[in-house]
Amino acid sequence: MAAAPRGLSLGRAVTGRIVPDYDERIAICSCEWWGGRVRDEVDLTAAAALFKVLGNESRLRLLRLLAAEPRTVGALVSATGMSQSLVSQHLRTLRQTGLAGAVRRGKEVTYSVADAHVTHVIADALAHVHEPAPADAGTATGAEEHHEH
Repeated sequence: MAAAPRGLSLGRAVTGRIVPDYDERIAICSCEWWGGRVRDEVDLTAAAALFKVLGNESRLRLLRLLAAEPRTVGALVSATGMSQSLVSQHLRTLRQTGLAGAVRRGKEVTYSVADAHVTHVIADALAHVHEPAPADAGTATGAEEHHEH
């Protein structure tokens, strides 16, 4: 997996702003990153890395729980039924990519979502799976819709 530059929150890659392309039937997403637009392969690689991390069902489940409230590893183990080692492994991945953060208080570490953009990406993905498929999947039906985040 392509690693994100240290301190980079991959969740900032997508703002969800839709900008119409020259063909009115097609819309492209204008992704902003540090005030600019996606202009090179590095940005696309980082966005792909974000989706690779989010492509794991267990990590999505952990992020949804953390979006609701900060939790300890023990609370995440109880809520998910996953083993402590598996939860810790996924949390390490989420922290390394800047999607989750941790605060230590004595011996206890509490994890939370580090970037609200990620919760929007997950919510949009979940909404998308419940949308009916367009009659003609080859058209850009609905692509002109604008999603605010």
